[in-house]
Amino acid sequence: MPTSLQAALAGLAFAAAVAMPALADGLKDEIAPTGKLRVAIAISPAGGAFWSTKTEAGYAGVPVDLGKEMAGQLGVPVEYVVHQNSGQITDAASEGTWDVTWLPKDPERETKMMFGPIYEVADATYIVEPGSAITNFASLDQPGIKVAAVNATTTMRGAIAHLKNAKVTGYQTYDEIFGLLKSGEIDAFALSRDQLNKMAQKIPGTKVLDETFKKTVTAVAVPLGHPQALTFVSRFMTEATTNGTLRKAYDNNGLKDTPIRTE
Repeated sequence: MPTSLQAALAGLAFAAAVAMPALADGLKDEIAPTGKLRVAIAISPAGGAFWSTKTEAGYAGVPVDLGKEMAGQLGVPVEYVVHQNSGQITDAASEGTWDVTWLPKDPERETKMMFGPIYEVADATYIVEPGSAITNFASLDQPGIKVAAVNATTTMRGAIAHLKNAKVTGYQTYDEIFGLLKSGEIDAFALSRDQLNKMAQKIPGTKVLDETFKKTVTAVAVPLGHPQALTFVSRFMTEATTNGTLRKAYDNNGLKDTPIRTE
């Protein structure tokens, strides 16, 4: 009997050893079909928990660091797929051009990709042009007021829903809106408070409004139809939040004073 039991246990161990590489190969086929982990990122000068920046050495940002760490766990090289904003990343979700991303989540995007754990909750508000008489949402939401937002983003959709009289117009890049605000061609810009505070430091006379019109949540995401990938990236983010990997990514990218906010 002991011999039979030992044989059975040995058989189970052998079966597990055979199955584990097969499972790993299946995951890699789904999450890194090109042999690289293609990480979709969006570029702005300010960086942040979602945005990345262009550097002389390549790219920097929280998603950049997390993508590199994730690729290391998978044992594949990382490749960054650059976009101008989160709307472009969303539009490309069905095109097979990226494998994983970190971006703001909303119901519309949940029809185009699958989300894992939230790692950031940001307050969305407005910055107003230098010398503006606008001091709050009531004085902002008036006919003839021109508000800019990054095109096809959760913040743009939120601003359109929030403002009943002011006109919200979408632009492709942060840089373009920065220039319009600085020159006084727009009255306000809708974005997360941390990004706008950084912008205010670069454009004297601007003011970030105290009120908040929307909570924006940011999470890891994979394209639809990738259940193994979703399981892996969800586990990765849960571990990254508890083992210090996410905190390190924040600290490395100018966010040492920014708390990690999850739901």
